[in-house]
Amino acid sequence: MDAKISRLEQQRLGKLSGTALLWMLFSFLSLAAAMLDWQAERLLSPVSLLLPLWGVGAIAAVLGHWVVPMLRSLKAGQIIREDGPQAHLRKTGTPTMGGIFFIPAAIALAVVWSGFSPEVMAVSALTLAYAAIGWIDDWQILRRKSNKGISPRTKLALQVVAGGLFCLWLYTHQPVDVTYLALPLGWGIPLGLLFWPIAWFALVAESNATNLTDGVDGLAAGTSAIAFLGLGVLAAPTSIGLLVFCACMAGGCLGFLMHNRNPARVFMGDTGSLALGGALAAVALLSQNLFSLLILGGIFLVETLSVIAQVGYYKATKNEQGIGKRLFKMSPLHHHFELSGWAETQVVGRFYLAGAVLAIACLLLQAAHWG
Repeated sequence: MDAKISRLEQQRLGKLSGTALLWMLFSFLSLAAAMLDWQAERLLSPVSLLLPLWGVGAIAAVLGHWVVPMLRSLKAGQIIREDGPQAHLRKTGTPTMGGIFFIPAAIALAVVWSGFSPEVMAVSALTLAYAAIGWIDDWQILRRKSNKGISPRTKLALQVVAGGLFCLWLYTHQPVDVTYLALPLGWGIPLGLLFWPIAWFALVAESNATNLTDGVDGLAAGTSAIAFLGLGVLAAPTSIGLLVFCACMAGGCLGFLMHNRNPARVFMGDTGSLALGGALAAVALLSQNLFSLLILGGIFLVETLSVIAQVGYYKATKNEQGIGKRLFKMSPLHHHFELSGWAETQVVGRFYLAGAVLAIACLLLQAAHWG
């Protein structure tokens, strides 16, 4: 009866279901991949966008039917923060650590599909390292039965170490022009030594930005899939292997969404979200598309800035009792919209749309340069 009432309410309010959003996203990404492959004369080629997108998506979706019940039997249920939106409390007990099945699946297929490309193997190693950091955090949350895992300082230190090792690999295995920052319309800036602290920061910042976005069913996976597909197109002139990697990661996100769409049967946890952000930043650094990632990943940037602004404004407006004012009803920004009356699917659908517009804008800017 409750499910029937929920469906009727959705129809009355004109809200899309999680399933409808998934198939709209799948259709958009498939059509975009097919058109881009056709334009590049690689439609249905092994080094295309479409085939890895579909192949890894199908494998991740099938794996989820086995892994999700296993996580449930292991009582790997998410602990929902009590100070979050009250509507989320009903999600308590939903299995987490979903990143353990779709991240390795995407990476394994990407490595094999790319012919063990050195660039893909390096990016994959960084992605797995961040996934491992996330897994440690998720495991501590489950073990302690609290929404607090390892300390923020420890998590940050591990991210910094993993990012530093990737930067060291870049320094020793990539030509010096990797430090060139490409800008839209063919412009660019040679960063020189300044590239290395920026690269190090980008790896840590992007992984945390994706982590902050993972707060609503289907949000992080869907926006990441859009960003990966766009980044794959931009990386293709530098490395076809990176194109394949991005297509596989986008496919993994789609396969995961089969189980993470609203109402979610599983959450990706830090295992998935930290890995996704690290992978995006690593590909962007290797392909000299770090600035383009700011556009493609604009959703992640805005989510992060909303948290920074919320904390900064609260501290700046503290009174004698130590209580400050809030800029948003809650941060990250998706929670503000929820508390403003948006349904979860409305938040997700509109963020998907914004992510798609940003990706299209970024590709059009690049196309203007390519001519």
